[in-house]
Formats: sequence, structure tokens, C-alpha cells
Amino acid sequence: MPDSPTALRVESRTESGAVPSRRIALARLRDFALVPGIIAIAVVGQLVNPVFLQYDNVINIVQTMSEIALLVLAQTMVLVVGKMDLSLESTFGLAPGVAAWLTITGGHSLGLLPGWAALPVVLLVGVLVGALNALLIVRFGLSGFVVTLGMLIVLRGLLTGVSGGQTFFGLPDSMLYLGTTLWAGIPASIWLCLLLFAGGIILLGHTRFGRSLYAIGGNVDAAKAAGIRTDRIIWIVLITASALAALGGLLLSGRLASVAAAQGDGYIFTVFAAAVIGGVSLNGGRGTIFGAFTGILLLYMIQNVLTLAGVPAQWIGALNGTIILVALVMSRITSGKRQN
Repeated sequence: MPDSPTALRVESRTESGAVPSRRIALARLRDFALVPGIIAIAVVGQLVNPVFLQYDNVINIVQTMSEIALLVLAQTMVLVVGKMDLSLESTFGLAPGVAAWLTITGGHSLGLLPGWAALPVVLLVGVLVGALNALLIVRFGLSGFVVTLGMLIVLRGLLTGVSGGQTFFGLPDSMLYLGTTLWAGIPASIWLCLLLFAGGIILLGHTRFGRSLYAIGGNVDAAKAAGIRTDRIIWIVLITASALAALGGLLLSGRLASVAAAQGDGYIFTVFAAAVIGGVSLNGGRGTIFGAFTGILLLYMIQNVLTLAGVPAQWIGALNGTIILVALVMSRITSGKRQN
């Protein structure tokens, strides 16, 4: 499955017409780089507290992970195409916040729409935010980092404004469903997360569209010369990423049966930590959906082990930052390339 410019070269053929299988093997092997670490953390967690591998705890880890995992999936797609979206964490909070504001009554809410309209509103807000980001980045040629940083601040302010700085309660059933319902005895949010990641793996690894993302992230000028419609693809990626962030926010709101005014605040750091340790390059054109999934799974397993060991929650943020720095150093050493 292609995950970098190197992986793209896997598809190029030698003079004899044979695909260099050694490169294919190395590209696929990188996908499983974190699996030994996940196994090691599972062993350590079980030694720290026998509760760690019990069914209820495992389900708790995966369910709480599934919400932010959609942010990781979204950011991975954006990074692969050579962009960066800092506003995803604010979309994560604003989309369900606007839905609650428009569908429930009392307090700062308007109650203008029926409860069943909440899900379409959540997704619509995500699409609109992504479209606005794409308009500024692609159409007007502005810096993706600066645009999405500004959008992060704007969206955070909008959520504070519509909520009055308070938490929305009394959410309609349509907002609670995906966060509370069990499918075959497993939370629906877990199924949804796994299905979306599986779809992402297939899309990026086995379709022409996915190969186009890596080509654009690796060298946008070369991608244009090859006939790839780069602007259209970047539009699609940015809009899809924001919609995924909105859906992730809905999952969290459904599980907690509320939307806090600060929902999603600071999540982007965990998202980048997961993507980076999962092998996704900040320079674009390298990384896989599976690698990003193992990155967020490893982070949440570590956090759970620390919690069971009685480590104060305040240290978890420092851990995420340390992981990012170590991962960047390791990436620099192994790739031999400067990171801009």
C-alpha cells in the first residue's frame, strides 16, 4: 500500500518491467512498526493492573479513542496531501454545538429545528467549515497553517458565543444514538470508527484517488504535470476532513449526553502526536491510515495504563508532547530529510 514518495516509486517498474518487491515489503512493514509497542504496552498494563485487559476496560479504551480517532483519520488525509488543518478540533466542538443550539429549547438554545435534524446539521456545519478552509487555501492561495489557525480561533469563539459559555444538556435522541447505542453488544461508535478507518485504508491504499493524494503531497507540481486535478482533490480532502471532525464531535456529545463550550479544546495536539508516531509525515506524501490508527491506539493505551497506575492526568499532556518530539527526531534520523 503506498504511503510515501518512496512507496509511490514502488509502483514504478524497473527496466525489466518487474516491480521492486523489496521496496513493497519495506513499505508494508512500516505499517506495523507500532504493533510491537502496542503488544508491549498491553503486557505492561496487565502487570500494572489486572483490570487492563478485561473486556469492559478494553471497550472503554476503544470507545473513548474512537471519537478522537476520527480527528486523526481526518488529519492524516490532510497531511498526506501536503496540507495541515488546525481547525479540526474546533469543528469537533462547534458542529454538535450548533446542532444542540438549533434543536433544543431553554437557556441559550433556539429550538428552531426538530430533534431529527441534528445529525444533518452536524454534518452540514462540518462541510461548510471545510469548504471555507478550501476556498481560502486553494482559491485564494493562502497559507493552510495560518488559515486553519485563524479558523480554529473563530470557530472556538462561535461555540462560546452560541452556548453562552455554558454546556448544552437535554440533547435530542438523534444526537445521543451513535454515542450510546450498542450494535451486536459493542458501542456503535466503535463500529463506525472501524468502518471509516477500513474505508480510508482501502481508499488511500488501493484506489487512483488515494495515489493522487500521495502524488500531490510528494510533489504538487509533478502531480499537476501528470494530469492530476490537484485543486479539486484538495477541496475534497479538506471538506471530508471537516465532516469527519464534526462526526467525531457528535460521537463524544452522544456518549456524554452534552456539548461543552470547550469541547475539543487542545485535542489537536493528541491528533498530531498520534499521526506522527504512526508514521505520517508533516511534509506530506507519506503515511498510512493504518499507521495513524495504531498511533492513536498506542496513545490511548498508554494513557489508560497511566490512569490505572495512579499517575495524575496532568502529566498526560506532557507525555503527548514528548512523544511528538521523540517521533520527529526518530523520523529525521531514519529518513535523513530535513523537516520544514
